[in-house]
Amino acid sequence: MIRRLRLRAARSGSLRGRLVWGAALLAAVAVLAAQAIGFLVLRSWLLHRVDEQLHDFALPQQAPDADVPRPRDPDSVTLPSDFRLAFYDARGHEVGRLGDGKAPGPQLPDSVRRLPRGDGRPATVPAVSGDGRWRILTKAGPDRSSYVVALPLDTVDGATDKLLWLNGIVLVVTVTGLIVLSRWVVRIGLLPLTRMERTAQGITAGDLGLRLADTDSRTETGRLGAVLNTMLERLEQALREREFSEARLRRFVADAGHELRTPLTSIQGLAELALRHEERSPTERREGDRLIVQNAERISLLVDDLLLLAKLDQEPAYRSEPVDLLAVAADTVSAAAHQSEGHTVRLGALGSGDEEELELVETTGDPHRLRQVAGNLLSNALRHTPPGTRVDVRVGTGRAGPVTGGTNRPGRTSPSPPLRDGARICVLEVADQGPGLSPEAADRVFERFYRVDPSRSHDHGGSGLGLAIASAIAQGHGGRLELETAPGRGSVFRLVLPA
Repeated sequence: MIRRLRLRAARSGSLRGRLVWGAALLAAVAVLAAQAIGFLVLRSWLLHRVDEQLHDFALPQQAPDADVPRPRDPDSVTLPSDFRLAFYDARGHEVGRLGDGKAPGPQLPDSVRRLPRGDGRPATVPAVSGDGRWRILTKAGPDRSSYVVALPLDTVDGATDKLLWLNGIVLVVTVTGLIVLSRWVVRIGLLPLTRMERTAQGITAGDLGLRLADTDSRTETGRLGAVLNTMLERLEQALREREFSEARLRRFVADAGHELRTPLTSIQGLAELALRHEERSPTERREGDRLIVQNAERISLLVDDLLLLAKLDQEPAYRSEPVDLLAVAADTVSAAAHQSEGHTVRLGALGSGDEEELELVETTGDPHRLRQVAGNLLSNALRHTPPGTRVDVRVGTGRAGPVTGGTNRPGRTSPSPPLRDGARICVLEVADQGPGLSPEAADRVFERFYRVDPSRSHDHGGSGLGLAIASAIAQGHGGRLELETAPGRGSVFRLVLPA
């Protein structure tokens, strides 16, 4: 039966089957060991009792003489017990027997020399007929004679046979009951794994939002479920980031192709026109050449911006020297004076427009790149707001927080991670009172080649790379570029750098 259980366990490939048949096999071995020990102890005890009776037996004083002949009639002499006696004379020949009963007597030889040599210990011999057995003990009699005392082992054999049958029944019932009970217990115990399997099947089918419900840290399956949930969240986030990156790359390629296609088409058309009409007037030739140069410069600027972005993405080495943001802001306002036709540009302190409150705002970085950021922010404000709009350039210091800047809050957008709350910062703001941006446009304004104008006309903006470059420079200096805007309430672009 144990071999059969082992074969069933080997053929069962599932964890549930291995646990059930493993428990059944261990139970069968334990029950068999206990039954074997009980059987051996009982049999030894019963044999010991029989041996004690044989040792305690003594012939009465009226014992028959050794020369008494063997009775011809078996019923002539009967002992009032199960004992059987066989007498041997001094020469070792059997001379007579005592005792009778329904059970066949022991099979004893005619000569004492042929008796089993027990060296004073009892021995076992078969019955004259049938399956019975007898326990015999040879003892010394008077005048060098001897006799054999025998007791049947029917009681011992009957008790052990019944015990074997009972043990077999108990073994079968125990193993069967344990298999049924262990299947139920294992099914309940492995129920979290079953739920995990169903959840995994659902995720495989495409439902990436599914999560494991059993996350109890006190159990092994619960801890496994918590780890798997964390892994699934990271995988889902990685998939979302990959999809976003792929979509962004597709938009980038499409926008770059669009930006390059327009000037290239113009150059190609002007060149074909020059080849077809060689006899053009000097004025027409000068105008065509001017347009070719203009479109070539446009392509050159676009390529320069792309190369700069690629360089910034590769973690370039910025110059590290003290930079006065107030001087940077003043130079930017002066340089943009010729572009501010119809605009009012004012330089002030952070949180105020009063010039008397201006102060030295010193940080560390690359002055050329920081001037590039400031010029880009101011030129955007002048380009994307109607004439007559007021534009304020503010400079100051403070602590990173929801009011000053540097941290996230509702209505504030930035492609860079927030700074530590309460950290000392230097701020350069460019605020306008123009039409502002919608929340959708504010979320995408720092993307490469993004243009609020769907027609992508260069009369209302550049190539859409300026804010992406400015954001990369700010992040490379350990700070960030952020935007606060709302439709009809203007826009505030804020460069935040560590003090």
